[in-house]
Amino acid sequence: MTEALTIAEKLFHSENGLDRLSAGKHIATATDGADDGELFLEYRESESISLDDGRIRAASFDTRRGFGLRAVLGEASYYAHAGELSDAALARAAATIKAAKAMEQAVTAAGPAAAAAPLYAGLNPLAELPFASRATLLGEIDAFARGADSRVVQVMASIAGEWQVVEILRADGQRVADVRPLVRINVSVVLEQNGRRESGSHGAGGRTSYAPLMNPNFWQGAVREAIRQAAVNLESVPAPAGEMPVVLGAGWPGILLHEAIGHGLEGDFNRKQTSAFSGLMGSRIASKGVTVVDDGTLPDRRGSLTIDDEGTPTSRTTLIDDGILVGFIQDRQNARLMNMRATGNGRRQSYAHSPMPRMTNTVMLAGDATREEMIKSVKRGLYAVNFGGGQVDITSGKFVFSASEAYLIEDGKIGAPVKGATLIGNGPDALTKVEMIGNDPELDPGIGTCGKNGQGVPVGVGQPTMKMSGLTIGGTAA
Repeated sequence: MTEALTIAEKLFHSENGLDRLSAGKHIATATDGADDGELFLEYRESESISLDDGRIRAASFDTRRGFGLRAVLGEASYYAHAGELSDAALARAAATIKAAKAMEQAVTAAGPAAAAAPLYAGLNPLAELPFASRATLLGEIDAFARGADSRVVQVMASIAGEWQVVEILRADGQRVADVRPLVRINVSVVLEQNGRRESGSHGAGGRTSYAPLMNPNFWQGAVREAIRQAAVNLESVPAPAGEMPVVLGAGWPGILLHEAIGHGLEGDFNRKQTSAFSGLMGSRIASKGVTVVDDGTLPDRRGSLTIDDEGTPTSRTTLIDDGILVGFIQDRQNARLMNMRATGNGRRQSYAHSPMPRMTNTVMLAGDATREEMIKSVKRGLYAVNFGGGQVDITSGKFVFSASEAYLIEDGKIGAPVKGATLIGNGPDALTKVEMIGNDPELDPGIGTCGKNGQGVPVGVGQPTMKMSGLTIGGTAA
């Protein structure tokens, strides 16, 4: 028995009396005549502490457990859940699904392949150190930030972590489990100079223990980065507007790839023909050299999982290969309906939510250009290092992103920082404008959360520096 199954046995069965034999009968009742289905069990501990101007403003700790029971028949999904792990609650859920489900003849989908080696040990980050140590760290961050730069007038910091254990059971007796730690730290500062105030922030984390975050070299680096961004903003000028080449920085700017391209390659949108990429499998949708993968197997990354929330092992799925669309992000239901392979991307926010195809870590692979070569090739344009918010319309592919750190490029050199720049474009068109791909791939620092249909899940992004031609820049300069 794996470590994850041992922990799951203790949390869901031995201590709570949820008999696995009885549970199997209820799963069979709910999924009788269905194409697919499972029982999803979840236990989650989470905590969050935030500091503002030297004082702890909020601290929370939450423990929850529950189950979600699902039957899938064709395009329909029947789902019942409860925050109670008991035979009676599971029996009621099974009876509800049986009553609601149309009893049609169907071919049951095969269960997921055996899970790969677990990505994470059973260590619970919330239990490794006293709670007070995290609060103490936030006070040290405040003091360090104020001592690092005399212009600092406000410091906000937070630290958060969770420990999630999931188990998936099927009517055929298949049983898999996963243990998932997740930690994150955020630092924001406000600097004042000559009556002008600007802010900067930096966050980082991943599926690790708290220990890396509490290393002084780590958190002091996060503070310095927040101060650096605020200092850059103090010198910023209004962003220009118009169509111009853009050089995107490595790492977090991959969020544009995630939003503008990634969502459009999720199986449900393509099965329903509502994606701007529907019907384009095998077609060129990006410039040569553009290769994009979704990889849920990267160690310690925020979007990584040993198994997805349907029990399918995560994988490295190539979506775009040298500019050609070759794959979609799939859960079990949409993969079956599209006669494709489930890719380990069936994800849910919690036991109270039904799974759907979602990204894990979406990454563009490296090219052979240098950042200096890209900057030098631009007569007048924008160098976008970091992004803030953004949004995309899946059907049309149109997107808008705001740059939180960007610079003018003039005569092949990086110039003044700009404020208020937005990038406007169209997903299916954007990657055809890629002219140069850097040799400096980076992953984001571990801060991404993706929203879809009211559900939020942790994700990762990454890319090398990349030059794109002719993007529309919305700015405030006259």
